[in-house]
Amino acid sequence: MQGQGPDSTAGPAPPQDKAAPFATQTRSALEAVMRGDRGRLIAALTRQISDLHLAEDVLQEALASALAHWGRAGVPDHPQGWLLRVAYRKAIDRFRQSARHGKQAADIALLAQAEAEAPQPIPDERLRLMFTCCHPALDQKSQVALTLRLLGGLTTAQIARAFLDRETTMGQRLSRAKTKIAVAGIRFNIPEAQDWDARLNAVLTVIYLIFTAGHGAGESHGKDLSDEAIWLAGLVNHLRPDQPEVMGCLALLLLTHARAAARKDAQGVTIALGAQDRSLWDATMLAEGLALLDAAIKRHRPGPFQIKAAIAACHIGPEGPDWPQILALYDSLLRMEPTSVIRLNRAVALAELGQAEAALIEVQGLAAELAEYQPFHATKADLLRRLGRWDAARAAYDRAIALSPSFADAAFLTKRRAALPQN
Repeated sequence: MQGQGPDSTAGPAPPQDKAAPFATQTRSALEAVMRGDRGRLIAALTRQISDLHLAEDVLQEALASALAHWGRAGVPDHPQGWLLRVAYRKAIDRFRQSARHGKQAADIALLAQAEAEAPQPIPDERLRLMFTCCHPALDQKSQVALTLRLLGGLTTAQIARAFLDRETTMGQRLSRAKTKIAVAGIRFNIPEAQDWDARLNAVLTVIYLIFTAGHGAGESHGKDLSDEAIWLAGLVNHLRPDQPEVMGCLALLLLTHARAAARKDAQGVTIALGAQDRSLWDATMLAEGLALLDAAIKRHRPGPFQIKAAIAACHIGPEGPDWPQILALYDSLLRMEPTSVIRLNRAVALAELGQAEAALIEVQGLAAELAEYQPFHATKADLLRRLGRWDAARAAYDRAIALSPSFADAAFLTKRRAALPQN
């Protein structure tokens, strides 16, 4: 999945009459271009215009022009190039009309030259756009929203629904983010070598956050977000091949998403990994993920996403999870990312190796930092259950259920709580 077609502001399809004999073909062609090339067009425009607000505006105006012109004359041989040239003309008109842009005649001439020479195929500047969307000057939620809007092509309403925000609130967030990029003079470029690893990690983290948001969302749009994240990771891998951390990120998403069909029962309740029907796992997706992980490891440049993908792979072995290896991988990951969440996940592996008491001590030490983090309370409840501390386990389950982001997780934990022995 990539993009959702023209925004609603483009207006309805032209009437099917003699004035617009190609209206149906036009709508289909525009939807195809917006699915496949919206991010590429926005990136190409931004490279020349240096203004994300304006790039979106003039592309939208070009779409409106296409609806009218193509509807009468037919779809051109190179629709992407047509849209780019018209968008350049719209930008030139804006610059000529508005002194506030401070554009000199020479700047307008350069843009006019770009319009006249709009190439086919359009140069792929999407990696530059992705690094701009994920610039450290922006807060993380804005990075995620901007990436979905400009590269994924999701509408403001779709992004708002995904993050349980009002459409107006999300629209304001997107507008502020684009304004900040302009005011701060954030350059539309690929990071220098010394900044590459940190900036790439920020991009991959945003993609992973989109993916996890999809897993936590309802059926109506959760799959869309997960698929969008996989598409974005695949895009980065295509634009910069042989980057082991990119391969690791894409492998992690594929290995996780391959189990989606087996993750819930008929009532929509979460099924634990060990109880899932493996015949429902996507074998093709698993094979692709494992191949990517193998290719990444062979580069001998380990990183956190590769380790997380390796942990995911260790969970799905034919003999069940390889807990000793999983624990060792978490130890390696902690040296790279010493976070409370990773310590929590490591404690689960420790418990699976028969060290529930030690795991509980580790988890209790994270209470202050993870007090509002649902998996903390779910893990604590499970450890207390293993140790036979039923009352404390019930209390921990209650807190985990209260913090559950979805019916599926809440119902799963409720069943676990109900299965505890009575004192």
